[in-house]
Amino acid sequence: MRFCPKCGSLMVARRVGGKTILKCMRCGYEMEVTGAQSTLRTAKKIRHSVKEKTVVIDNNIKVETLPKTRDVICPKCGHDEAYYWFVQTRAGDEPPTRFYKCTRCGHVWREYE
Repeated sequence: MRFCPKCGSLMVARRVGGKTILKCMRCGYEMEVTGAQSTLRTAKKIRHSVKEKTVVIDNNIKVETLPKTRDVICPKCGHDEAYYWFVQTRAGDEPPTRFYKCTRCGHVWREYE
């Protein structure tokens, strides 16, 4: 794994005409891989693009183990009890996002603090 000397981003390996090239996806800087560095042929290919932020909630968690609150009202059914949990969806210096799941209908919604 190499980082771009110009902007510090992760460089991606590409095969161009039988040669291995490292290219920065942010600024476009390229460098040819030579000698001992050419072992990139055995590396795993990783695809990563940042277009939108996705929050994945582990479905293996037992909902019954989450804490409950009666301070919210479900926007779908009007019930006044819900499970809640926190997820850091934004930068570390921002407050976390609180997620709720209605105990009656199972509707999930979030609240930004």
